[in-house]
Amino acid sequence: MMFAAYNQWANSRIYEAAADLTEDEFSRDTGAFFGSLMGTLNHILVADRIWMKRFTGQGDAPAKLDTIIHKALPALRAAREAEDKRIVDWVGGLSDKALAGRFSYMTVTDMRTISQRLSPALGHLFNHQTHHRGQAHMILTVLGRPSVSLDLIYFQRTEEGRAFA
Repeated sequence: MMFAAYNQWANSRIYEAAADLTEDEFSRDTGAFFGSLMGTLNHILVADRIWMKRFTGQGDAPAKLDTIIHKALPALRAAREAEDKRIVDWVGGLSDKALAGRFSYMTVTDMRTISQRLSPALGHLFNHQTHHRGQAHMILTVLGRPSVSLDLIYFQRTEEGRAFA
């Protein structure tokens, strides 16, 4: 549950740091893996939706990892907030038995069926967000925005994070 709450907090900080970007800045190719902040933040949302569809059997799951769900930051932010709430609520309802259980899914990139335990797959979900948020942080820095502290320990020192520290 801590990583679900942490990711919600960290995503909020990234979106707040990006809130005053112009459309050009938001969509500017900075050389990051998904090009722009728009591409990077969309990718994080796309991957989360794919994984949540795998985990729950519900929701939209784009067929491509570079799908652009929203070109405008306000709409993307609203979708991100809704997905973060969905993740937090779902993870909060998981039992130890469910976490130890297995599930199967079809990969997006090479259409293979995979079966694995849920707990390590959740670890990947949260690590994937952290990885690409680091890229988003770099893009914001390239665009001249102040550094955003995203360390887990800072989250644990917040009022919402103290429950997990």
